[in-house]
Parts: sequence; C-alpha cells; structure tokens
Amino acid sequence: MKILIKNGTIIDGNNTQRVKKDILIENERIVKIDKNIIETDSVDKIINAENKIVTPGFIDTHSHSALSILTDSFNSHKIRQGITTEVLGQDGISVSPLPLEYKEEWKKILIGFDGVNDKIDYTWETTENYFNLLEKKGLSGNQLYLLPQGNVRMKVMGFTSRPANDSEIKKMCEITREEMKKGAAGISTGLIYSPCCYSEKKELVEICKVVAEFNRPLVVHQRSEADTILESMKEIIEISKESGIHIHFSHFKVCGKKNWDKINDILKLLDSANEEGIKISFDQYPYAAGSTSLGVIIPPWVHEGGVDKLVERLKESENRKKIISDIENGIPGWDNFIDFAGFDGIYIISVKTEKNKKYIGKNLMEIGKLSNKNIYDSIFDLLIEEENSIGMYDYYGTDNHVATFMTREECNICTDGILSENPHPRLYSSFPRVINKFVKEMNVLSLENAIYKMTKKPAKTFQIQDRGILKEGYFADIVIFDEKEIKDMGTFSNPKEYPKGIEQVIINGKIILNNNVQSSILPGKIIKL
Repeated sequence: MKILIKNGTIIDGNNTQRVKKDILIENERIVKIDKNIIETDSVDKIINAENKIVTPGFIDTHSHSALSILTDSFNSHKIRQGITTEVLGQDGISVSPLPLEYKEEWKKILIGFDGVNDKIDYTWETTENYFNLLEKKGLSGNQLYLLPQGNVRMKVMGFTSRPANDSEIKKMCEITREEMKKGAAGISTGLIYSPCCYSEKKELVEICKVVAEFNRPLVVHQRSEADTILESMKEIIEISKESGIHIHFSHFKVCGKKNWDKINDILKLLDSANEEGIKISFDQYPYAAGSTSLGVIIPPWVHEGGVDKLVERLKESENRKKIISDIENGIPGWDNFIDFAGFDGIYIISVKTEKNKKYIGKNLMEIGKLSNKNIYDSIFDLLIEEENSIGMYDYYGTDNHVATFMTREECNICTDGILSENPHPRLYSSFPRVINKFVKEMNVLSLENAIYKMTKKPAKTFQIQDRGILKEGYFADIVIFDEKEIKDMGTFSNPKEYPKGIEQVIINGKIILNNNVQSSILPGKIIKL
C-alpha cells in the first residue's frame, strides 16, 4: 500500500528547523521525502496535511501496558495521544519471567503496576510465551520489553529480604544473559518496591555488568526521590562506574517541599556525571503529581515475604504501632510518601472490591472520615481488604520543577500511566500536555525540541532502530496534528479524556487513527534488540 502525505510541515525529530515537504510511504516504510511529490495512480491514499505538523510517532519509554494489551489490543489511550511505540517491563515488577509457583502472589503485586485485570490467566511463565500471546492477539502499537530485576530475583530467591549470595547472583546473571540474548531492551528495577528493594549494590553491579555487555540500559526507579535523593543518585552512578552500564532514571523528580532545595545539587550531580563520561538519561511525565501502588506508604519490612505476609502483619496491633512510628519518625533511606505528600495529597485511583469503590477519587484524609476510623486504621484495613492491590496518585512538586528537568538534554517524555477506573491523567494526556503546557503556555521548549524529546531522543536511548525520525528507509510511524488545536483534555477529576488536535496516526505504514477515528487494524510489532 502507498500513502502520500501532501503539504505538511515536517518536524523530523532531529531538533532542527521545520520544513514543508511531502512524504511517500510504501508498505511499512518511508520511501521518499521531498517537495511536491507528484501524485500518481499507484498511490492508494492521499492525506492533505496543509497547515498541519507532521512528526515521527511518539515513543513512551515508561509504559505499564503489559497486562492491558492482552485484553485491549487497541490501546486507544496511547494511540490517540500519538504514541506509536512503548517500553514495557518497568520498575523491576512486570509480567515475565513468572514462575508458576509464585503466580498468585505476583498477580496481587502486579495490580498496583499494570492495573486491575481479572480477565487474564497468568500462564505464560516465560517472556517468549508472553510475546507469543501478544502476537496471537495482535497489537495496535510497537512494544519493547525490559527485563524486570524483581522478577529475576523472585525466580531465584522468592520474596526473601536477605542479600543474595554469590551462587544466587550467578543464577540471576545467567537468567539476565539469556533474556538479553532473546532481545530484552535492557533491565529495569524499582528500588522502593519488594523484592527489588532488598537488592544490595553488589547484586545490582553484577547483573548490570551482563546487561552492559549488550550495550543496553539500567532503567531505574531509584531508592529515593525525596529526602535521600542525592545519596540515591550517587549509588546508581557508582553502579554505572563499576559495571559500565548506561543509566536511565525513571520518572525523574524531587518529592516534597522540604526537598526542593536539593534541585541545584541534583543538577550539579548530573553535570559532574556527564563530565566523567557516564552515560545518563532520564524520562519524565509532565505533571507535578505521581502515581503508584498505595503499598509504598508502608515501610519495606512489612512487605517481606509477599502480600500474604504483609496482610498478616497489618492485622497485628503491635505491628501497626511500629508502622505508625516508622511513618511519623521516618526510616533512613526510605521514601516516606505520607511525609512529603500528606494524607490530603494522596488519592485512591483503583481498588479490587466493589465495596471499596466508594473511596476512588478520595484522599486518605477523606477516607479516614468516611470510614469513621482513626486515619491509620482506615488505611491499614483498606490495604488488608484489598490485599495491597490499590492504586494511588500523590502531589510532590510544581510545574516549574517539572520544567527545570524537562529542559535538560538527558530528558525524554513518558507517561508512566497505570490503567484504572480513575487513572492519573498522564495515561491519556502526557504527550499533548507537553506541547500545550510547556511549549505553548510556559514557552520553556520549542516545538522542535519537544518533538525531539518524544521521538529521536528515546529511540537513541533504547537503541530502537529505524524509528524516531522521519527519514527515507525508516519505518513509517507518523503523527499529524494541528499545532494550534493540540491540547490535553484529561484532568485529575476527569482523566479519561482523549486529547484534541491529533488527526492522523500511522504505524508501520498503516493509518490507525484518521480524523479522530481509530480503525480496527493492528499494525504493531514486538521489537527485539
């Protein structure tokens, strides 16, 4: 099939000046970019992009779609904001490898990361089997998969909290090597989440040495984004120095008003690492509020052994007293969400049970009042009833802080959106919001630079070949939008709103969104490195 895009203004992803040219697509790839390409009878479809911007497809480097694309191949909340490629397997907690003996326990953990989904039978066990399921169902967009370090640790050690011994580290390295050979895009870890949080530096360095052999990144939710963020970053930089791995920080930010004065020191640390030749990048969603599993407000020791053990501990009054003490007094190295966001700054976005859906959209302070309980007891009881499967969002900073990091060369854009009944609006709106808020309103980025951060920059970071720029011979992943009209429409009170202004999306040479209507075709691919 041949598609001709006529009269469009091209921003090609290279952070260079826009030009007015036509684009000819044949089958999956761009075959010609030139002025005034002549229409012929062999062209199957002509798109008139007069007064429109034509860019590469957007690349979401922090996606939690690994479960949802098994039941919803169309993935409309991503396609309709111009995302053509996603990177799955984030935060060290994802779908594979999944030893079947841990399946039920892992399902409870996954809900907080990849959303509530009771329609899925978790039988794949291996990444290869998971990919086979995806290919059988079909995909709207392209998908890469990071090897989650928590899954690897679970496969070798279960949910134990002790440090790994040399034999266990060797087994983890063997698993990692095999997954890299099979095309994993890198390795991810979430050092605030169980079981990743129990990993010591030695374990991480040895695993990263294997990944570095394949020249792929460590994608890391670091141990702290709050009180000890500087120490946390230094740990990750040391891991890079000792292993040779490229570091990619996930959803980079500084949490809590009392930590905002650390921003200048963080920038200096990034500059120093760059001067030393350490490969560092990071992604960022364009909001001053984050989202994760509510279980992060509970100290790490409560999570040891998995969800069932956590529930048991929460039922004991002495444990509750100790948890409250840890929250109110802090634990060195632990990000205390209640401390930096407050009970009134943490909102519930998803639960499993019908009886607790009344709490969706409410903050923890409101839930305490509605339940007629002490605020701590209301939280603990809710975690017990939901088996720790609760999604939340929390406020941590300001738009100016977001802009400070967004303008850094290391930054590319992501969503980090988790599917739920009342999700964070970043799930539907992140990429258009960058253009509307940070290009048009705040004027801290040019449109050309914003598109670079959505396309070429992430493709380069994750070594995604033949994508990320508009170039002859490259895959035809393309977005066409109206620069004046593009706007994020989702809000925290009404997040499931598709953005305005994105008119066409083309993936692998097929038009999947045309004049705001998504087709039923599934042109996406699994990308293996």
